Amino acid sequence: DLVLASTAPAADWREHVRIGGYPTPALELSTPAQRSIWFQGYIDTYLDRDVRDIADISSTLDLRRLMRIASHRVGQLVNRSAWALEAGVAATTAHRYLDLLEQSYQLIRIEAFSANRTKRLIKSPKAYWSDPGLAYHLAESPPFSGFHFENLVLCDLIAWRDSLPTRAAIMHWRTTNQDEVDFVIELSNGSLLPVECKSGERPTHADTKGLRLFLDDYRAAPGGLVLHGGAETFWIADRILAAPWWRVL
Repeated sequence: DLVLASTAPAADWREHVRIGGYPTPALELSTPAQRSIWFQGYIDTYLDRDVRDIADISSTLDLRRLMRIASHRVGQLVNRSAWALEAGVAATTAHRYLDLLEQSYQLIRIEAFSANRTKRLIKSPKAYWSDPGLAYHLAESPPFSGFHFENLVLCDLIAWRDSLPTRAAIMHWRTTNQDEVDFVIELSNGSLLPVECKSGERPTHADTKGLRLFLDDYRAAPGGLVLHGGAETFWIADRILAAPWWRVL
C-alpha cells in the first residue's frame, strides 16, 4: 500500500543515468553536448587539481585509463589484477588508484554479504560510481545496460540510507553457482531486504531466482523486492514485490 500510495512521477531510468545527479548537468544543462563538456571539465579538474592535493600521482594518464576501465565495469566484481593488466600498470598501482578513487568519493565498492556458512559464496566486492552520469560519460556513452540501471538504483539507495537515523549496510550476494542478488540491505535491527534490479518494464518469475534462494537461506529477510524500469506494481512471487524504481526511490 505504501508503494502504491507514492505520488512520484514516472521516470525513464536511461535519462536519469545520462544526466546524472550533479546539480549543474541535471538541472541546468539541456543538451548532451553541454553535459559532455561539463563532465569532461569535472574530470580534468579532479585529475589535475583535486587528486594532486591528496595523493602523489606519478601519471594522471594511468589513473585516467583506470577510471575509464572501471566505468566499463560498473556493477561487476572488482578484479584488480585484470584491470591493472588492461590499464598497463602494476597491480600495486591499480590497487592504490582504486583506493584513491574510493577515498575521493568517485568509486563505490559494495562488499559481499556472507553470513551463510552452508553455501560457498563469492566474497569479492562489486564496483559502482558515485554518479551514474559521470560513469556513463567516462565510458563514452555506451549502449545502456542493466548495470547502468543498477548504478542508478544504488545511488538512490545510498541517499536513502544516509537519511536514516541509524546506519544501514548495503551489500551484494553471489554464490559460486552464479546465483545472485544485486543488493542486500541490512538494517540496524538485523533484518534483511534483498533487492534485485531489472531494467526491463515487465520482470518475470524467472527474474526472482536469486531472491527466492536468498529468502530460503536467510530468515532475517521477511521478503524481497524487484525494482524495475516499468510502471506496474505487483506480487511477482511469494513474498517478493515488483515495483517501479521511481515509485520506491
